[in-house]
Amino acid sequence: MEATGRLTNIQSELLKVFQYNLPDTQLRDIKEMLAKYFAESASNEMDKLWDEQNLDEQTIESWKNDHLRQK
Repeated sequence: MEATGRLTNIQSELLKVFQYNLPDTQLRDIKEMLAKYFAESASNEMDKLWDEQNLDEQTIESWKNDHLRQK
């Protein structure tokens, strides 16, 4: 995903679907649904990466001690 300065495909679709004002409760519910969707997608991708890279708890522990900052 990258920011283009223009509306994304999802933004355009949402504008088409929601051409009217929603009550705050519905808006909050939709925001929550979208947040859950993207959180689940990210979690699934992390699980996939975890399996593909054969990562384990020891890998994570070693990453905690790595100094990745560059000067």
